Amino acid sequence: MDLAFQQKMQHFIRKLTPIQSLVIIYFVAVIIGIIMLGLPWSTRGDYNWDFTDLVFMAVSCVSVTGLTTVSVSDTFTTFGYFMIMILVQVSGIGLMSLHIAMWVILGKRIGFRERQLVVRDQNQTTMQGVVKYIREVILIILSIELIGALILGLYYTKYFPTLSEAMLQGLFGSVSATTNAGFDITGESLLPFRGDLFVVFMQILLLTLGAIGFPVLVEVRRYISYRATRQSTRQPYHFSLFTKLTASTFFILVLFGTASLLLFEWNQSFKGLPVGEKLVDALFQSVTTRNGGLTTVDITTFSQASIFVLSILMFIGASPSSVGGGIRTTTFAVAVLSVVAFIRGEYGIKIFGREIGQSDIWKAFVVIVVSTGVTMIGLIVLLIFEDAPFLVLFFEACSAFGTTGLSLGITSELSDVGKWTLSVLMFIGRIGVISFVLLLKANQPKRNYNYPKESVIIG
Repeated sequence: MDLAFQQKMQHFIRKLTPIQSLVIIYFVAVIIGIIMLGLPWSTRGDYNWDFTDLVFMAVSCVSVTGLTTVSVSDTFTTFGYFMIMILVQVSGIGLMSLHIAMWVILGKRIGFRERQLVVRDQNQTTMQGVVKYIREVILIILSIELIGALILGLYYTKYFPTLSEAMLQGLFGSVSATTNAGFDITGESLLPFRGDLFVVFMQILLLTLGAIGFPVLVEVRRYISYRATRQSTRQPYHFSLFTKLTASTFFILVLFGTASLLLFEWNQSFKGLPVGEKLVDALFQSVTTRNGGLTTVDITTFSQASIFVLSILMFIGASPSSVGGGIRTTTFAVAVLSVVAFIRGEYGIKIFGREIGQSDIWKAFVVIVVSTGVTMIGLIVLLIFEDAPFLVLFFEACSAFGTTGLSLGITSELSDVGKWTLSVLMFIGRIGVISFVLLLKANQPKRNYNYPKESVIIG
């Protein structure tokens, strides 16, 4: 019986596509998260979980979102904090990436299927050098987190009575920021440190390094290594089109968000503040929409215009192959550039001395259309079952899909239907829209014929 069951399971696993396998892996991770967070040692006193809240928290951890229906600082013990850190750390780097790393450590052979799963998990385009790439990603992320934890922990000794408490705050803050999870154990996000420029800019740095994309970090590391080991007269190091496009789009969006908040909030929620503080607050809130979910100000005081802009920025999200979600920065960039090219009468995107393939342009618009559809469906469900203003629910839906974690304070007040809706949005945002689309089309037979072409009226 056991042998027959094992054979059936092996047959079932072999029939799964890489996308189906990846979705199952993340689904299992959510179940493990439910078990970890539901342990009696994870919560304070005799806290009794509502099942919907427990699932919501587990999905939020696995999707590195940061939305919560309970207070993390009031609900969880130190053991619970470590359970949260483990979940966001594992999911932030990528479940398959850590799986491959363990196989490398144990000296096991990395097969073709495992490489396929890593490529899908990390949204890569090729399997060539993927194991080396994963090694570099894990080394870079862990180094960033450890250095950030040490610096913040030592600095926090001025705020917390004991070294152990300061180091715990530093470690949790570093992991949460680098993975863009957005959880905090202060109970007030970063509001207590609003006037502390060192803490604010450390968090901006960690959030940026986590959201800008693993390939960018790997290329920067290789560039530093290249410059350190070669003469400056040698052939210059060439960054890939992906890195150039990702980095430029990332910082353009940050500047746009900063300028928008300054424009809309200068004489509103920022009124009476020094100019420097206005600039820092606007910059931080713009950066955190890339997927951070942390705040230095009370965003419920923002104007409707600012809330709408923040919602759109969260919907765009972080860079591909990063810890963040959303449609991703390159998707947005390719869509905008294709519109510009069309207006100019061109039928291809030429940028940084390269031309972007037509398949990538198609993919960008598919991601935008499907993402908009998924988010709108979630929003409609929220509008039906929740008693809250449209813009507030729109903000919540964009935050969940973009795995950002910002909230206008209604998450805990949502009905069970609303919480499950956001959980689904967070899960789809984590696995990625391309994976979601490919999951829907799995096992569909490919057509080997074409119909006659005919023009239709557009616009």
